[in-house]
Amino acid sequence: MTAALGLVDEEGLEALTMRRLGKELGWDPMVLYRHAENRAALLDGVAEVVLDQLVIPTSGRDWRAQLRDVAHDFRRLALAHPRAVPLLVSRPLATPLGLRPLGTLRPLEQLLRLLTAAGFDPVDALHVYRAYFGFLYGHVLNELQELLVDPEETDDLLRMGLHRLPAREFPLLRGLAGTLLAGYDGAAELDQGLDILLTGLHTHLDVPHRTRSTRPDVPQQDRHAPS
Repeated sequence: MTAALGLVDEEGLEALTMRRLGKELGWDPMVLYRHAENRAALLDGVAEVVLDQLVIPTSGRDWRAQLRDVAHDFRRLALAHPRAVPLLVSRPLATPLGLRPLGTLRPLEQLLRLLTAAGFDPVDALHVYRAYFGFLYGHVLNELQELLVDPEETDDLLRMGLHRLPAREFPLLRGLAGTLLAGYDGAAELDQGLDILLTGLHTHLDVPHRTRSTRPDVPQQDRHAPS
C-alpha cells in the first residue's frame, strides 16, 4: 500500500492499477490479489495509509488546541499527498459508513472520544465532527486550487491563469490576481477559519441546554433535528 501511495503521488489516481503496481513492485499482478481483491481495495488501502499518519491527541490539552493541531496535521498530509486527497474527501461518499475500511473510521472514533471527553454529548460530538471536517475538507481543496498554473511567469494574471477569464464577466476576480498571490497563506487562512469555528463550538458547549431548547417552536426532544 505504501508503494501504491507512492505511485499515486507521482502519477495520480488513474495510474494506480493492479498491473501497474505489480510492475512497480516487480511482482506478477496476480500476486497482488492476495493482498487486495480489486482496484477499489487498493484505493481504500491508500486512504488508510494516509490517514494512519494523522495524529489525534487524546489527552493532556484543551480540546480546542487539540482540534487545531489535528487540522494542521491534516493540512500537512493533504499538501504532502495532494493527488490522494480525493480519496479522503469525496470517495467515502460512495460507501456506507459501516462498510468503509476501518483505518478510515479510526479518526472519527478518536475525535468522538476527544469531544465527549471535552463535555459534548455523543450526538453533539457527531455534529461537531461533521462541521469540523466539512470546514477542513473545504479548506484543503481551496488551498490546493491555489497552486500556480505557471510559477515562472512574472505577470500575476498569467501566473494564476486568470487571463483566460472574460474580462467583462469576471472583473473583480481578475482584479484580485495580485492579492491572491501576495496575500494567500494556507496555514494562516486555516487558523482564521479555525478561530471562527472553534469559538462557535466553545460557545455551543458552554451554553446550558435549557437555552438551546426553550424556543416554543422547537420541542426539547427535537433539539438535534436538522433545520
